[in-house]
Amino acid sequence: MISVAEALEHLFALVQPMEIETVPLRNAAGRVLAQEVAATRTQPPFDASSMDGYALRRTEVEPDAMFKVVGEAAAGHGFSGSVSPGQCVRIFTGAPMPSDTDFVVIQEDVTRRGDLITLNRDVDSKDNVRPAGGDFKLGDVVSSPKRLGPSDVALLAAMNCADVPVARRPRVAIMATGDELVMPGETPSPDQIIASNSFGLAAQLEAAGALPQMMPIAKDTPEALKAVFELAAASDLIVTIGGASVGDHDLVAPVAAELGMEQSFYKVAMRPGKPLMAGRLRGVPMIGLPGNPVSALVCGTIFVVPVVSAMLGLGARPISQRTAPLAAPLSKNGPREHYMRAEMTTNGLRAFDRQDSSLLGVLAQADALLVRPPHDLERNIGEVVSYLPL
Repeated sequence: MISVAEALEHLFALVQPMEIETVPLRNAAGRVLAQEVAATRTQPPFDASSMDGYALRRTEVEPDAMFKVVGEAAAGHGFSGSVSPGQCVRIFTGAPMPSDTDFVVIQEDVTRRGDLITLNRDVDSKDNVRPAGGDFKLGDVVSSPKRLGPSDVALLAAMNCADVPVARRPRVAIMATGDELVMPGETPSPDQIIASNSFGLAAQLEAAGALPQMMPIAKDTPEALKAVFELAAASDLIVTIGGASVGDHDLVAPVAAELGMEQSFYKVAMRPGKPLMAGRLRGVPMIGLPGNPVSALVCGTIFVVPVVSAMLGLGARPISQRTAPLAAPLSKNGPREHYMRAEMTTNGLRAFDRQDSSLLGVLAQADALLVRPPHDLERNIGEVVSYLPL
C-alpha cells in the first residue's frame, strides 16, 4: 500500500492540462480561464460623476457661492458645451464630467431657484468624481489560470471581452459495475440495490468543472466490462466504481489488464478507500474506485476532484485542509489515514459515531471529513485537528 500523498503524485503524473477552447462570455461562468485576457478599453473611459448634483470648479467652492446652471449631463449623454467661471452643469451619477469642471456638489448641499444654485455653508469637501481608469486601464489583464466566478465575468464584460479562452472541460466516463446494481426508478430484485455512487460522483465532477458521462452499468462478466470499456475509450478520464478488490467477482483489474492497462498503483493506506487503483488504459488515465458508497465519494473528493483540477490547469495539488477544535474526544487511530465523516458544531468539529463505509445517510449529514494521520494518538475536546470541508 502507498500513502494518500504518494497516490496523488501518481495520479497527477497520469494526466495533463486540457487544450484551450474559446467560448462566448455568457458561457464562461464556472470555466477555467486558460490564458490571460487584456482589457480593450479603460474603465471608466472618462472622469465621471459619482453622485447626483452640480459640476463646477473646485476653486470656486465656498459657502453661499452662487452659480448659473448652463446645461445638464446624464449617463450616456454628456454636456458638450463650455463651463465658464460662475457657471455649473446639472449632473447625474455616471455622467461624464464637463470640460473645465473637477468637482460635484451633491444636490443636498445646494439650494436651487430657477437656473441659479446657492451652495450651503457646509459643503462636503469630497469631489465626488470617479477618475478615468479608476477601475482598470486599457491593457490591464485578468491573470490565468483561475475559475471564473460572477464578478470575473462582469469584469470581462466591462473590459469588452466577448469571447474567453478557457480550458476544455475533461470528459470523464463513469463506469459503475456489479450484478447487484439497478438504476434509480427501476424495481430491484430482492438481491439487488440501487446504483447511487455514479450519481454522486457525477455531481462531484460537474461541480469540479468536468463533463461526466455515465456509462451503462457493467455486469460482472468480462464481456460486459469490455463492452463498457470500449464505450469509454473516447473519454479523457475513466473512473470505474466497484470490482477493484480481490474477490471472485471483482473483475475490473484483470479485464483492464487484459485490455492493456498499465497499472500505476493498487491499494492506498487510508480509510475508507483502501482498494483504490489507477493506471493508463490505451492512453486514457483510469482511476478504479471502491464500490462502497462512502468509499467511492470520499475517494472522489480526495483524488478525482484534484485530478480534474489539474486537467483544467489549476495545478497539481491536494485539496487544502483546514483546522478546527474538537467538540468531542477521539480514540487512537490505526495504521491507515482515516477520513472520518464529521459535522461542524458551534463548539467545533464532531465525528459521527458510525463510520461504516456503506452509510450514505451519515455522509449526507456530514459537512466535513476529519483527517486522522496514521497512528494518531487519542484526542481530547478542544484539541485542533485537520479537516476537509464538504
